Amino acid sequence: MVIQIAPSILSADFSKLGEEMLTLEKGKADWIHIDVMDGHYVPNMSFGPMIVKTIRPFTKIPFDVHLMMDNPMDFVDEFIKAGADSITLHAEVLPHLHRSVAYLKDQGIGAAVALNPSTPLQVLDYVLQDLDMVLLMSVNPGFGGQKFIPGMLQKISSLKEMIEIKKSKAIIQVDGGISMENINQVAKAGATCLVAGSSVYNTGDPISMIAKLKEEGSR
Repeated sequence: MVIQIAPSILSADFSKLGEEMLTLEKGKADWIHIDVMDGHYVPNMSFGPMIVKTIRPFTKIPFDVHLMMDNPMDFVDEFIKAGADSITLHAEVLPHLHRSVAYLKDQGIGAAVALNPSTPLQVLDYVLQDLDMVLLMSVNPGFGGQKFIPGMLQKISSLKEMIEIKKSKAIIQVDGGISMENINQVAKAGATCLVAGSSVYNTGDPISMIAKLKEEGSR
């Protein structure tokens, strides 16, 4: 089983983001996960399209933009122009989820939907076949460095079964508390793309940590 690692730049050094992109290139990261927080939907703020545009020239690694916002559709076009390759929308804030997913698909970029820990999988019933990815939050969104919620392992397994039944091509991404201690369990439950922030950057050696996470998750 081969997994992908998507380092979250929320844990990176913001004073040298360009250099951080080059480091992730050397580490052979599969995606770069960009957490956009508005201070309303989640109790924190991060950055907007300008940061995405600024760091885009430093790497060819796909940008995985995760919009934790009350009004994500108001900003989707700006993030696409800035260089997003895939955009993740939270189901909890979109009354017309199918329309929003269809819009992303029409723009020719990856369409993903995120679910918070307490959000049931059933909200995906009528959009799952249109998705490229489902992001399951394994912590409550808003802050990095939180601990993985153990009950999410069952949710991952249930989503994998749901994807198989509906014959969807969506991959499962998991975000929150991913570490060397749990990445193998998470992968075995069905996730194939793991977001890692603190576990990559807090070691002081992102390059080797990405390799270690890939190896541990794939064994």
